Amino acid sequence: MLHPGLQLHSLGFCCSLFAMFSTAATLSRGAWTGCRRMGNLTSSSAGGLPSSACAQYVQEVVSQNCVVIFSKTTCPYCKMAKNVFNEIGANYKVVELDEHGDGRRMQEALAKITGARTVPRVFINGNCIGGGSDTKQLHQQGKLVPLIEQCAPCCADNRAESGSGGFESAK
Repeated sequence: MLHPGLQLHSLGFCCSLFAMFSTAATLSRGAWTGCRRMGNLTSSSAGGLPSSACAQYVQEVVSQNCVVIFSKTTCPYCKMAKNVFNEIGANYKVVELDEHGDGRRMQEALAKITGARTVPRVFINGNCIGGGSDTKQLHQQGKLVPLIEQCAPCCADNRAESGSGGFESAK
């Protein structure tokens, strides 16, 4: 079960495995649904993982989790976004790009997907809601919690297993 702020040390290994075994024929229907919402990506980069493999990995993470934050550990806006979700008791999956071997390529993929290169890139229910300021503003307007509550059934089922998305139970 993931906990808010958990750093995913095995993310590089997962991204590498995903690049080796993932093709258009083997992606789940949920990943293709996310792909249609987020755009068509086919570019690649020399050295390391191709950008398309990182884009596919981003799409898989986003399609399988209600709330995802692509972040950097030293970014104050990333901390702002995480604090908002912590404040409302929402679970989220975080990917720390500055601690990931392919973080730069993932950030390039996120720029193509969302149209913005800055971090954080916050996704709820497969859709990018923007960055830290956008997340805080949606919360202040009372619009953030309803977005989380509308998470797709695939995310709700996954939430019970991984703790990503949704709300923590009262303690």
